[in-house]
Amino acid sequence: MLEHDVLVIGAGLAGMRAAIAASANGANTAIISKVHPVRSHSNAAQGGINAALLDRGDDWEDHAYDTIKGSDFLGDQDAIEVMCSSAGRALIDMEHMGVTFNRDDEGKLGTRAFGGQRRARTFYVGDFTGQALLHVMFEQLIKSGVRSYEEWFVTSLIEEEGQVAGVIALEIRTGQLHAIRAKTVIFCTGGCGRLFEPSTNALIVTGDGMALAYNAGAGLMDMEMVQYHPTTLAGSGVLLSEAARGEGAYLRDKDGNRFMERYAPNMMELASRDVVSRAEQTEINAGNGVNGCVFLDCTHLGEALIMEKLSQIREIGIDLAGVDMVREPVPIRPGMHYIMGGIKTDIDGLTSIPGVYAAGECANVSVHGGNRLGANSLLDTIVFGERSGNHAANACRSLNFVDFDEHEVVAREEGRIRDMLERPDNGDRWGAIRQAMGESMVSNVAVFRDEQTIGEAIRDLEGLRERYARVPVQNKNRVFNTDLIFALELGYMLDVADTIAFSALERKESRGANSRTDFPERDDENWLKHIVAKKGEVGPELSYLPVTITKWQPEERKY
Repeated sequence: MLEHDVLVIGAGLAGMRAAIAASANGANTAIISKVHPVRSHSNAAQGGINAALLDRGDDWEDHAYDTIKGSDFLGDQDAIEVMCSSAGRALIDMEHMGVTFNRDDEGKLGTRAFGGQRRARTFYVGDFTGQALLHVMFEQLIKSGVRSYEEWFVTSLIEEEGQVAGVIALEIRTGQLHAIRAKTVIFCTGGCGRLFEPSTNALIVTGDGMALAYNAGAGLMDMEMVQYHPTTLAGSGVLLSEAARGEGAYLRDKDGNRFMERYAPNMMELASRDVVSRAEQTEINAGNGVNGCVFLDCTHLGEALIMEKLSQIREIGIDLAGVDMVREPVPIRPGMHYIMGGIKTDIDGLTSIPGVYAAGECANVSVHGGNRLGANSLLDTIVFGERSGNHAANACRSLNFVDFDEHEVVAREEGRIRDMLERPDNGDRWGAIRQAMGESMVSNVAVFRDEQTIGEAIRDLEGLRERYARVPVQNKNRVFNTDLIFALELGYMLDVADTIAFSALERKESRGANSRTDFPERDDENWLKHIVAKKGEVGPELSYLPVTITKWQPEERKY
């Protein structure tokens, strides 16, 4: 049987950082991913990574306050302190590994301004920072000797007597199921963006890890907090980085007016993402847009700056919208981008299931609360990926492998998959169900939401789940059966979508990304608390946890 002390599921930045840390601490470590590691969605992070460096006159506590304010005071302040105080070392570690960050005229690491922050503390590599970090991290992964199971899809956790024992994984190349024994498992499987259509997320971002942990008994926290990015391209929904606004781009309505002065007169286009997205949607709803869009105007920045710092998003605009941002404004609108919620963890990545950890976007250590600041996501993956890897490796020294019947667990999972493959054709398709789910979530659990629209989403999901129970898998082969993989992913997506909708319905206030038109005010007296969803017999069962406050008391959030 395959076995490892630490098994990391997901090979993006959080997963690779966790695996490298665990291996460096002497653990027999492996990483498993449904795609090749450098095709992970961390590639898509464009703008940069935040850190407060002392030699710039910055202070990590200022970064922490901006993060807490950005979270609409729902972020746990102990976790935010850990992240922000660790940021400088994490950034320098990345440079020492080989990341070629942009530099200023003095040869120092260059910074750009990002939304919701009072100082320019975002370090970057052009407008493809995530890709640069990911490729360098992959080099370090190879150097570490960590075993990599590439194009293997984890279908379930194995638990015995409340302790993780390993996972069942499908080797996509052969279609064979394998049991992999592990003392500890770290979920680093990313977000769940493709629950929404369109989304800035890659097609692989389907919430698998969240659903696997949820189905095993872990809690998913703050799932109602779904971030809409202010600048996604008309039509395709592809991301145009916040780096553009960081470099000085304007947002304009159909008449050329910079409308953000009415919503955030101090920070303008660099207010926090939820504030800017609501402002855009308000203008669009009022008829001040064109074809459901407003405009991102970079024309005043000049071709030289755009080619040096924003070349990738310029190419995206030309290729996908036929618009050259050097010469004309680009039509944009808010689009689903990120999930602040995730698997509830502590500051070392531990979940409520012994031996199971989580880090990165699939996790909720609660550093983002109701709204994530741009460029805090890469920092989150690296800081808490490393912490999870270190803690898991140290824990393994006092843990033994948990025995289980390999034949029984594989046969049980084989039976589930065989049942899916043997379903008769009924004219339905998993793609139709997935599209209907995405359209319902975008329509009903969007920038603005209320009891009626969220209820509509819940009813839609109930009907889609009934269809899913009967939907056929057309390809009956087992070798590289992507039809089967997509069908399995859809089941996990429906599980996660339920937690988002029910949590959004439960939070009867407007805070961060949860903007309820029927409850338009923030209500600290009743709702300064986290919502935790656990799997029940007929759907999510909800409970509450207090927000950890160390030194920054909630206040009115203005930009």
